[in-house]
Amino acid sequence: MTTADTTAPATGTTPPREAVATAVRAWGERLVGLSHSLHDEPETALAEHRSAAKIAALLEDAGFTVRRGVGDLPTALVATRGSGDLVLGLCAEYDALPGIGHACGHNVNGAASVGAALALAAVADELGLTVKLIGTPAEEDIGGKVLLLDAGVFDDVAAAMMVHAAPEDSVGASSLAIGAWDVTYRGTPAHAAVAPWEGVNALDAMTLAHTAIGLLRQQLPPGALVHGIVTEAGRAVNVIPEHAHARYEVRAPDLETLDAVRQRVRACFEAGALATGAALELRVHGRDFAELRQDAAMTAAYRAEAGALGRTVTSRQGETLASTDMGNVSRELPSIHPTIGYDTGGAAHHTPGFAEHGKSPGADRAVLDGALALARTGVALAADPAERRRLLDGVAARARP
Repeated sequence: MTTADTTAPATGTTPPREAVATAVRAWGERLVGLSHSLHDEPETALAEHRSAAKIAALLEDAGFTVRRGVGDLPTALVATRGSGDLVLGLCAEYDALPGIGHACGHNVNGAASVGAALALAAVADELGLTVKLIGTPAEEDIGGKVLLLDAGVFDDVAAAMMVHAAPEDSVGASSLAIGAWDVTYRGTPAHAAVAPWEGVNALDAMTLAHTAIGLLRQQLPPGALVHGIVTEAGRAVNVIPEHAHARYEVRAPDLETLDAVRQRVRACFEAGALATGAALELRVHGRDFAELRQDAAMTAAYRAEAGALGRTVTSRQGETLASTDMGNVSRELPSIHPTIGYDTGGAAHHTPGFAEHGKSPGADRAVLDGALALARTGVALAADPAERRRLLDGVAARARP
């Protein structure tokens, strides 16, 4: 990919690369303020009302047209600026984790995407762009991006981008496909001392299933994982538990392997019911997340732009990093999901220690550098005739019946 067109402006104009940098600097204080505000008021899946409102207000101030509640998701939004034929999508995440706040850094993710959208808006007319900021709720739960895909929100998007907070900068990694169940066993209560034989123990059923899953792990294919929590299994120690509830997740290297592994895990739950006589209910929780497929050309462009900002970017090609609903987007259109790093004191994602560093100077720099690296990646895509044609052809191909 060449970037010559982005450094050779028409007479009397600012080069797009410099224009987006100027825009990030101009919005920098408000972007950092947005990140801090999201961090200070963490909201969990589909309850991100204040978070979505903050993002919408900032983009409306910048002249974006904002639609709220898109895809029948009350905390989803779409904000657009420009009218060019090349639609670039910036995915903004802003949901937090129950009990530990922004322990995955979505305050950084969301603010960086907003910053990239603001920066690209400054060059949208010059580069023939429509900038589309997509507010994607519930990444930590049901998978808002999958629901927005189904609702057609990404239909016109030629390429989708975001950065994800992390202890290091990296590009190229994949992610594990994931699916979740809400598990319920229904038994029969009885006095645990007077007549336990009259009961059907739902906790026993859950225990047998959990044990069977533990034994199954040795026979699972590489990269497949199963993990879960029991959320209820009786309320009085002297009463045979009538109900047991749990949530389990199954992960695998891709959706196809996920389906096969899930059938093995289902058999473990069925075994618990068969052995105890309890009734089993398996209810799908949210949507399956697909494995992440990062676009090679976009990855190369982003890595170059992040490197130009003085960041050391590690290639994680061939590795997997957790799971994300961005994987579903990446199976439909060219996408990137690099990580943007800062010092977290050694704390990993989904820990209180990670959340504690979400307003650090390093996190603030990650917001601004992430915004600029994404924006300059967008400039490079728009200015390269071959890449532009590739992306537009992809939109046209997806639109064919």
